[in-house]
Amino acid sequence: MNLKDYIRDIPDFPKEGIIFKDITPLWKDGKAFAVSIDEIAAKYEDKQIDLVVGIEARGFIVGAPVAYKLGVGFIPVRKPGKLPYKTTSMSYSLEYGTDTIEVHEDAISPDMRILIVDDLLATGGTAAAVIKLVEKLGGVVVGMEFLVDLTFLNGRDNLKGYNVSALMEY
Repeated sequence: MNLKDYIRDIPDFPKEGIIFKDITPLWKDGKAFAVSIDEIAAKYEDKQIDLVVGIEARGFIVGAPVAYKLGVGFIPVRKPGKLPYKTTSMSYSLEYGTDTIEVHEDAISPDMRILIVDDLLATGGTAAAVIKLVEKLGGVVVGMEFLVDLTFLNGRDNLKGYNVSALMEY
């Protein structure tokens, strides 16, 4: 199955000159969604993953079923103020300013093997911050998986030294 057949281009979204890669048609199709989850999970069946970390918000849609498929727990990384328990945070730079992400402080124990999952790799800034957050808690990042990698934005440059993979590249 060619998963790119389920990706829709939306011109001028969210602003003029950008061609947005819309993955919602892939999620709408049960077979395509299942294939995408199965393909990601298959890469990690023998890697002794302890937890899957999903990046807010679309990373939850991909990460939770991957965790289920692997038979491991799922940890959400969220924007500030969204998690109910004590959190630890990581701030990172954006093109114009900074942003912050949080995780429960007891979500990851030292030496746990972590798979980080998100829908799309763009510049890699958020993913790099998630790596730092996982490692701050003592976790070991085994891999990072994305549905789509926008290679022209060079996001992998911010993730050097880590196993980074995507099902589709543009």
